Amino acid sequence: MGGAEDAEPPSKRVKVSSGKPGDLSNSTFPRDPASCSLNDLMARPLVCQGDDEVVGTKGVIKKVEFVRILAEALYSLGYNKTGAHLEEESGIPLQSAVVKLFMQQVLDGKWDESVATLRKIGLVDEKVVQLASFLILEQKFFELLDEKKVMDALKTLSTEIGPLCINTDRVRELSLCILSPLQQVRAVVSGQVVVRAKPRRKLLEELQKLLPPTVIIPEQRLIHLVEQALDLQLDACRFHNSLVGEISLLTDHQCGRDQIPSQTLQILRNHSDEVWFLQFSHDGKYLASSAADCSVIIWEVKLDGLFCMKHQFSGHQKPVSYMSWSPDDHQLLTCGVEEVVRRWDIESGECTHIYEKNGLGLISCGWAPDGKRILCGVTDKSISMWDLEGKELECWKGHRTIRISDLGITSDGQHIVSVCKDNMILLFGWESKAEKVIQEDQTITSFVLSMDSKYLLVSLWNQEIHLWNIEGTVKLISKYKGHKRSRFVVRSCFGGLGQAFVASGSEDSQVYIWHRSSGELIETLAGHSGTVNCVSWNPANPHMLASASDDHTIRIWGMNQVNMKHYDTVSNGVHYCNGGT
Repeated sequence: MGGAEDAEPPSKRVKVSSGKPGDLSNSTFPRDPASCSLNDLMARPLVCQGDDEVVGTKGVIKKVEFVRILAEALYSLGYNKTGAHLEEESGIPLQSAVVKLFMQQVLDGKWDESVATLRKIGLVDEKVVQLASFLILEQKFFELLDEKKVMDALKTLSTEIGPLCINTDRVRELSLCILSPLQQVRAVVSGQVVVRAKPRRKLLEELQKLLPPTVIIPEQRLIHLVEQALDLQLDACRFHNSLVGEISLLTDHQCGRDQIPSQTLQILRNHSDEVWFLQFSHDGKYLASSAADCSVIIWEVKLDGLFCMKHQFSGHQKPVSYMSWSPDDHQLLTCGVEEVVRRWDIESGECTHIYEKNGLGLISCGWAPDGKRILCGVTDKSISMWDLEGKELECWKGHRTIRISDLGITSDGQHIVSVCKDNMILLFGWESKAEKVIQEDQTITSFVLSMDSKYLLVSLWNQEIHLWNIEGTVKLISKYKGHKRSRFVVRSCFGGLGQAFVASGSEDSQVYIWHRSSGELIETLAGHSGTVNCVSWNPANPHMLASASDDHTIRIWGMNQVNMKHYDTVSNGVHYCNGGT
């Protein structure tokens, strides 16, 4: 299936190319001052225990930090007495006395005192002191305006905020709040409407984010660390392919191999020749397949996960090598080998339009994200864009595409992706005219965009698949090896939960599956008796994979039926890991 640009096709066939002031007793902060004595009110260092003492087997967790994080977690959960007892028994205060004083002054609206206390905290970075002072004085300014003390507000602006010499645009907006009654209601910052008055607790939260974590422990720090650890476990799990229903903190997370669709659940035999291409609709309710018999079949995915034929399209005079679903899945484009592109209505099964260019053949097709325009690669190496009624809107001439039946349009509609030379992929903006390229050392046989349009999966002549990050500067991320390809085009795809896997066909009649992040080959699926030309993973069901083969069949792969009884199911057979519902 397909070779290098302008080369003779393989002998077998062509497949190419609110807030009120309050005190800390009602907050998640400690109610009672820590029993630890300090020589003065400086926040550094917190030394009632040895700062170098560590806990745990790795010797990397400082006991002082660990206890402070535990105390913060207790207070955030509302266990104020327990938190205070922990501080007292450990001799390690959550916050220093000067920090507690500062926080209480902010809640009480003692602005001048809080600015003075801020400088006693012992912050090394003067810029942080200035930014924190700005936030405090801005709050003072607004509350004075709310109290109709315009002259006092003006004085604060001119003698306290202005001399800080930071955020001059914001200072200008604050001055408008005095000059314009309308601006006294709301100020516009960076094009967004921002309500001017804020609760004092909200101010305190902003100050917490600004001050170093050694001074004020970030809110819910322990919860953040636990969630981060769970995320790392999920990322490290080679077989994680299910929605997380229930995940326990009591055991490490690990999925079994049975999460990967590896069991043949159904074999579709309605094509009379080699099946070259297949693709699930975006909602996962349909599968489109095309073959060397020049036909296209639309398969409907029933709620029980079984497939039945909905339509069989005929009309192409040559084998159908490429297809593309409309953004709403109501229509399908089909492209014959260097022939025409047909647009089909999925509900009625009717061909609603034929796109062609006199004396030229079309080799690829795709939809603009608005669903109102289509794009096609042409045998003269140009790319054309039509409206739905067939009016050509634009044609990009030059070396834009070669005879490879792949065309990508990013989800934001800004870039077209095509193979412009046998070893080069072009990404160009049809409006910005900006271009960037992916240069490979080997001939490119096919490619596919990720759902988020941030990544490109490129299949190569040398039996490798490359993963490229195309967001910003293009960068090669990973390589996948193991499948067999020597004569024909075999296509690959992203798939699984969060598109965490890469799958590919192979000339040894098997389907290969890799873990996307690690590049580890985790599964090979045997069953076909001919080259597997194309694979497609159901975007709505991570446990459903389809493969198309020269043996004239399509195989639907799913979870092992013996193990499926251990999982709860939702529509289309989507399963949860750990038995969650």
